[in-house]
Amino acid sequence: MLRIAVPNKGSLSDSAAEMLREAGYRIRRDPKELIVTDEANGVELFYLRPRDIAVYVGSGTVDCGITGRDLLLDSASSAVEVMSLGFGGSTFRYAAKPGTASSVAEIAGRRVATSYPGLVEKHLADHGVSADVVRLDGAVETAITLGVADVIADVVETGATLRSQGLEVFGEPILRSEAVLIRNTAADPTNGVEVMRRRLLGVTTARTYVMLDYDCPVALVERACEVTPGLESPTISPLADPEWTAVRAMVPRTSMNRVMDELYELGARAILVTDIAACRI
Repeated sequence: MLRIAVPNKGSLSDSAAEMLREAGYRIRRDPKELIVTDEANGVELFYLRPRDIAVYVGSGTVDCGITGRDLLLDSASSAVEVMSLGFGGSTFRYAAKPGTASSVAEIAGRRVATSYPGLVEKHLADHGVSADVVRLDGAVETAITLGVADVIADVVETGATLRSQGLEVFGEPILRSEAVLIRNTAADPTNGVEVMRRRLLGVTTARTYVMLDYDCPVALVERACEVTPGLESPTISPLADPEWTAVRAMVPRTSMNRVMDELYELGARAILVTDIAACRI
């Protein structure tokens, strides 16, 4: 039976649960449940602290899991990333009082406060910078004001929290993180890891694309297919009227309205968009 580690709380937990549900797995109904057995799919879901998931997967206690790329790298676990999942995006940046530093090189010799010491230590080492990394749990924005550090390394979204403390970001991002599927390097793909990867890929694809159907004059089919090339190629079917044909293709959800406009201007009609519930690509 495949053992899967799932975030027990936080935004990653809710999004991971929704993705697993869409992929056909049974998820917990009660937040107090820590282990859920899905006999139909041959899996066990273990609800764990997000920061611990990479450790459990790397040790082989569970076969695979869903966590943040930042947590995976910070853990120094031997688990490896299988695929990104398209949610839980975040950007890690350095920040300090104006004039303190303007590049990673200028951090040398300073104190850096962060909740991700492993990640920051590796980033500094990769840049040949020696600094004192101070580990803090939770918010680190006040570390400079309280005299604990000279620089902080933290998740930056809008930057409003940093500005409220008189801080500004500098240098290139340390990391762009998001939720990822990870696996143990010794896990046997035939025990369900590969099936799970395909299912989750099907969910991310279904969320990214929509199905577009339209009628098109036969004389314009070639030009229409340039607008909607699909993944491999569009599906083209004859209509009762020999002057017209039906075309079906997957198009990116973010561009569907632009594509519909282009098709209409070209001469296509009866243009319909439907959501994709699931797929295998």
